[in-house]
Amino acid sequence: MTYPKLYVALLHWEFIYVITALNATYPITSWKFKLSCIPPKTTYSSLLPDGISNHSSNRNGHYEALVEAKLNSSNTYVSNLSPKPTFHCCFENEEDNICSVHADNTEGKTFISTVNSLVFQQIGANWNIQCWMKEDLKLFICYMESRFKNPFKNYGLEGHIFAALLQVLEESLPTSQEGNFQPVQCNCSAHECCECQVPVPAARLNDTLLMYLKIVSGGVIFQSPLMSVQPINVVKPDPPFDLLMKITDTGNLMISWSSSTLVPFQLKYQVKYSEKSTTSQRQATKTVSATSLIVKGVLPGSSYEVQVRSCRMDGPGFWSDWSSPFTFTTKDIIYFPPKILTSVGSNVSFHCIYKSENKIVPSKKIIWWMNLAEQIPPSQYNSLGDHVSKVTFLNLNATKPRGKFTYDAVYCCDEYECHHRYAELYVIDVNINISCETDGYLTKMTCRWSTNALQSLVGSSLQLRYHRSSLYCSDAPSIHPVSEPQDCHLQRDGVYECVFQPIFLLSGYTMWIHINHSLGSLDSPPTCVIPETLVKPLPPSSVKAEITVKIGLLKISWEKPVFPENKLQFQIRYGLNGKDIQWKIFEVYDAKSKSASLAVPELCAVHAVQMRCKRLDGRGYWSDWSTPVYTVVMDIRGLQSVFPTRGPDFWRITPEDTNNKERNVTLLWKPLMKSDSLCSVRQYVIKHHTFHNRTWSEDVGNHTKSTFLWTEPAHTITVLAVNSIGASLANSNLTFSRSMSKVNTVQSLSAYPLNSSCVVLSWMLSPSDYNLMYFIVEWKMLSEDSELKWLRIPPSVKKYYIHDQFIPIEKYQFNLYPVFVEGVGNPKIIYSFTQDDIETHQNDAGLYVIVAIIISSSVLLLGTLLIARQRMKKLFWEDVPNPKNCSWAQGLNFQKVKVRSREGE
Repeated sequence: MTYPKLYVALLHWEFIYVITALNATYPITSWKFKLSCIPPKTTYSSLLPDGISNHSSNRNGHYEALVEAKLNSSNTYVSNLSPKPTFHCCFENEEDNICSVHADNTEGKTFISTVNSLVFQQIGANWNIQCWMKEDLKLFICYMESRFKNPFKNYGLEGHIFAALLQVLEESLPTSQEGNFQPVQCNCSAHECCECQVPVPAARLNDTLLMYLKIVSGGVIFQSPLMSVQPINVVKPDPPFDLLMKITDTGNLMISWSSSTLVPFQLKYQVKYSEKSTTSQRQATKTVSATSLIVKGVLPGSSYEVQVRSCRMDGPGFWSDWSSPFTFTTKDIIYFPPKILTSVGSNVSFHCIYKSENKIVPSKKIIWWMNLAEQIPPSQYNSLGDHVSKVTFLNLNATKPRGKFTYDAVYCCDEYECHHRYAELYVIDVNINISCETDGYLTKMTCRWSTNALQSLVGSSLQLRYHRSSLYCSDAPSIHPVSEPQDCHLQRDGVYECVFQPIFLLSGYTMWIHINHSLGSLDSPPTCVIPETLVKPLPPSSVKAEITVKIGLLKISWEKPVFPENKLQFQIRYGLNGKDIQWKIFEVYDAKSKSASLAVPELCAVHAVQMRCKRLDGRGYWSDWSTPVYTVVMDIRGLQSVFPTRGPDFWRITPEDTNNKERNVTLLWKPLMKSDSLCSVRQYVIKHHTFHNRTWSEDVGNHTKSTFLWTEPAHTITVLAVNSIGASLANSNLTFSRSMSKVNTVQSLSAYPLNSSCVVLSWMLSPSDYNLMYFIVEWKMLSEDSELKWLRIPPSVKKYYIHDQFIPIEKYQFNLYPVFVEGVGNPKIIYSFTQDDIETHQNDAGLYVIVAIIISSSVLLLGTLLIARQRMKKLFWEDVPNPKNCSWAQGLNFQKVKVRSREGE
C-alpha cells in the first residue's frame, strides 16, 4: 500500500490581484469541518437510503456503509460514466451539514485519472479536517483524516494536499492564480491521516491566510474550495500542567495548576473532577478564569481525580487537550490549617475533622491535646456543625524548642485514642529591637538588629522594610501599606547592619522587620526614627594633656567637632598609664569650654587621657573615645622641694690586690625612688675630693655605674642626683683610705639560712674610736661567676635578714664592711653557712612542727568531747517525760524547792 503524500503551497501576496468577492472563501473556525466531493448532478439525499434525512446524525454511518457496498459490487457502472467527470467539492462543518461553499463559486473540482476510480466517480470522497495555530505561535497546522477507512483497505491510496498562505490587504482582495502557489509537503501515515505544518511569521498573526487543498487518492485528484483564516483566531493552547491539590486553611480543597504564558491573550479554564468517599460520589465540571478552583465539603478519606484544559477567554479559539489526570486522597484526619505561624500575644484557632473506623467522629466527642502531654481545657473547644471541631489559643507565649522540634504539636483525638497525625503551632517572638545612628558627617544612617529571637524558625527570610514620611514621626508608628526594602548584611557578631545613604535629617523613617516563611509572614512592631536625633558625633580633635609645671595639675585641651551644630557636652577619662588603666571620669557641661584642669595625686607619672562628646540635650549617642594622649613626666616648680631630696646610695668594687697603690674603683648605685627623685632624674654627678684637697666633678648621665683611678692615700666620693630644677642636697659620702682599710672592728660573722629565700646575718663588734656610719654587706655564690649583690645596713643593727634566692647545697661568700666617716674598714668574710647553727635552726623548726601538731590534736579532742557529751545527754534523757506535760504538775514552780521542817527543831 502506498502512503498518501500532501503538500501545501503558499500564495505570495505580491503576485495576487483583486478577486471578485472575499465572501467566496470558506472561513476556518475552531470546529472540525469536512471536505466533501460528490459526482455531478448528485446530492447526498440521492445517495442515502429512503427515510434517512440529510440532517440526521446517522447519515455518516449509512454513507460509509454505502461506500463499502459500492466497493464490493461489480464494475457494471463503467459504461455509464464519463472518462473525465468533474466533481463538485464543498465544505461542511459539524453545525451545518449543508455545503456552505460550492464549487460553482470557488472552482473546486475533481479530476478522474484512472479506471480504478469507479467508486469515486459514483459516490465521491470525504475528509475530516481541523486547522489550528500552535501555542508557540510559530506553526499553523492542518490535520486531515479520511472518513473512508475500512472501504479502502484493498486499494492503494495516495494523497496530496496543497495550501496557499496569503496576506490580504484591506484595499485589495486576492485572486487565485495557481502558478503563484508554493508547495509545502505534509506528513501522512498509513491510516489515511495527514498533518500539514505551515510556518507563520510572528508579525503576521493578525493577517488573513488563504488556502486550498489538493488531494491525490486512489488515482483521483480532489481540489478544495478556497479557505481563509486569521491564525490568531484559531490558537490551540497547550494543556495546563503542574496540577496540585491541597487542603486550605479553611478546610476546603484547592485545585491549582500552571499555564503557559506564550499566548498574547487571557485564558479561561475548564475543570472536571470526580470525588469518591465512603458515603458519596460526585462529578462536576466548572469553568473559571483563575488558575485555581475551590471545592467545598471535603471529607476525610476521600479520593479526587482532576483534569484541566484551557481556551481563549475572549474571542475565538480552540480548547486545549485535557491535562493528564491528577489524583489526591485526603487523610483520615484533616487539620485546617495544618500549620500556623504566629507571633507572641496573638490568638489562633485550629479545626479538625476526624474519621475513625470508616466513621466520622462527631465534633462534640472530640478532645484536644498539646504535645500529648497536656489536655487543652474544654472551654477552648467549639463545635462547628456535626463534624468540625475548633480549638482556640489565647495570648500565646513563644514556643520553646524541644530538641529538634521547634513547634508545639496539637492533637485532635476522640474519647479513646489520638491519631498519630498532628497540627503544628509555631509562636515566634517578633519584638526585634532596631537601633539606628547617624554618622558624625550627617551623610548616612546605620541601623542594626539581631535575629536571636528567630533562630528557631528555620527556612525563614528576613527583610527590613521602611516608609519615609516627609517630616518627623507620628505619635503611634504603624506599618504603612507602601514601603520599600532595605539591603542589610549579616555581620560576624550575628547582627544585621543596614545603611541608609543619602538621608533626610528631619524625615521620619518608620521601619520594621518582615519575616517571610513558607507558613506565612510576620512583621515586627514598627519603630520610627529621625536621623537628626540619632547623631553619633565625631570625637573631639586636637586633644592634648600635660602636667602644668607651675601648679602641678593635669590640663586637657581639645577642639569640638564641626558637626552637629548643636551644643555638646564632654567626658574626659584619665588614669595612670599601664596594662589595666583604672579610669576616672570628669564631666564638662559647658559647651563653650575647650580645656579643663584636674588635680591628680600622682604628678610624677604618665597619665593617659581620652575624650568623647554628645549632644547637650541628651539626644543621640556618645561619640567614640578619642585616640589616647599621654602626659610627659615633668619636674614641678610649685612643690616645696623642687629638686631631688637626696642622692643615691652607692658602693664600690675594688680589685683583690690591696698592695698596689693605684687601683681602679668601680662605683655602683641604685636609681632613686620617685619619692626621693621628685618626678625625674636627668643625670648623676660624681664629686671627687682627694687627700691633697683636689676637687672635681664628673657628669655620668643616667648611668648607675662609673669607674675612677684611686691614687691618693685618701679619696672621698659624693654622688648627686640632678633634675631640671637642681641637684640633691642630702648626699652620702664614701671615703677610700688605705690606713682605714686595715682597721678590724668586726670580731665575728655568722650566716643562718632560714629557707631558700631568707638568710639571717649576725655579727659582733669590738670597741672602736672611729665614727661608724653604716655597714655594707656583700654576697655571691662561689660555684659560678655570679653577680655580686650588696645592701646598706644601719650602724645600730647587729642582725639582718637578707631576702634572696638561696640554694642550701651551694656555698656562698658573705662580706661585712664597716663604713666609718674616716673610711671603709677591713671586712669580715665567711665562705659558708654556719653548720652548728644550721642544725640548731633545723631542730627548732622540728620543735615548732611538733608543737603545732600537739595544739591541733588538743583542739580536735576537745571538740570530740563536746559532741559526745551532747549525744549522751540526748540518749539518756530521751525517754524521761517532761513533768510540765503532766496534769498533776500544772501550776507548780520547779525552780523553787519547798522543804518541810521537822517538829521540835
